[in-house]
Amino acid sequence: MDVLSDLLHRARARNALVRQLIQRPPWSLTFADTPPLTVVTTLAGHACVRLDDADTAPVRLGAGDIALITGPGRHTIADAPSTPPQVVIRGRSKHFVDGSREAPGSVRSLGPRTYGDGLPGATIMLRGAYEIRGDLGDRVLGMLPPLAVVPRGPVTRAALDLLATEASRDEPGQDAVLDRALDLVLVLALRAWCAGPERAPGWYRALSDPGIGTALRLLHEAPGHRWTVAELAARIGMSRAAFAARFTTLVGEPPLTYLTGWRMTLGADLLRNTEATVAAVAREVGYDDPFAFSVAFKRSRGVSPSAWRRQAVPGVPDTP
Repeated sequence: MDVLSDLLHRARARNALVRQLIQRPPWSLTFADTPPLTVVTTLAGHACVRLDDADTAPVRLGAGDIALITGPGRHTIADAPSTPPQVVIRGRSKHFVDGSREAPGSVRSLGPRTYGDGLPGATIMLRGAYEIRGDLGDRVLGMLPPLAVVPRGPVTRAALDLLATEASRDEPGQDAVLDRALDLVLVLALRAWCAGPERAPGWYRALSDPGIGTALRLLHEAPGHRWTVAELAARIGMSRAAFAARFTTLVGEPPLTYLTGWRMTLGADLLRNTEATVAAVAREVGYDDPFAFSVAFKRSRGVSPSAWRRQAVPGVPDTP
């Protein structure tokens, strides 16, 4: 498995909520309960996206453009930046706005997958909400700014056409189909965004290097292996010194420093999401000695593995 696929798989970028929005100007929708990652695309017409709690200028989406929104805070999608708020969407209900306040008693339930009208002149959009959490999720989200826009392209357009077709259906297994179609759009959008100069993190840019890309794949395939710089260099046919220097230049840190950071990321999520003991987690990420793992973890996260687990999952007892 390649490094990006491994990261997305482990981060559990699943259980997406896909909705189709059909609106005629003037319109403005504010989303109050924002997930860690939101994918917004315009299929017909245009839209303006702005982050309500950040110093980020509004961006315009044309047909086929994709916006990736990360982090907490409300965001608004409208036909124009000057359109005043009309609706606040919270959970599965929409609250109509009177002036700057939500009007009392004006709550309506959202439709199952599509809301808005389909009259002529309407803007048609798709919005997908992802629940990506944990340290692995942070690695995915760290690839992006709070608001990233991927312009329309032939590859993403084909994926959007598929997603739009599936969003308009209501058949058995539809949620699973939508999850996978939105995953495809997300991966293509991440690729397109990271293709820009100096946008992607060092490890992503290094994937295109034949030698260093292979070394990164080896580290992700077997993070618990007792890797040495000499073994990695031999596996890709480079001298130890040349490999270490090139890896550091492209990735931004030495090979074993990267490996330790990846192990700590995996360990943090195992402590959060499983009931495995600290010793079992240590073995899973390459430490035969739980004490050595605890020392490395505390150096990385500032607290012991047991303390991390208590903070992440209140009420869970220590499991040494």
